[in-house]
Amino acid sequence: MSAMRGFAKFIREQGVIGLAVGFILGGAISKLVTALVDDIINPLVGLIVGNTEGLASATFHLGSATVLWGGFVKSIIDFLVIAAVVYFGIIWLRLDRLDKKKEEK
Repeated sequence: MSAMRGFAKFIREQGVIGLAVGFILGGAISKLVTALVDDIINPLVGLIVGNTEGLASATFHLGSATVLWGGFVKSIIDFLVIAAVVYFGIIWLRLDRLDKKKEEK
């Protein structure tokens, strides 16, 4: 039974539950952002660049090579949207204040 108490203490002190919740929410946000980019942003950008299949399939040919630039731009958009969601989520929840060091008296 002592090992179980030690394990429970470890879970509480190390914030493992918070880490697990953050991991699960991160996966859910990732799916949401992917759907936003794939289903809304990419088709709109595809219309602008003249590719009706969406941004991810935008390419150009350089000699015998095919450069898939649309997939790269899609990844950049994914990153920027995720970064914005995380940034504004931290600001909105005021989590940025949790890590500030205590002032010494």
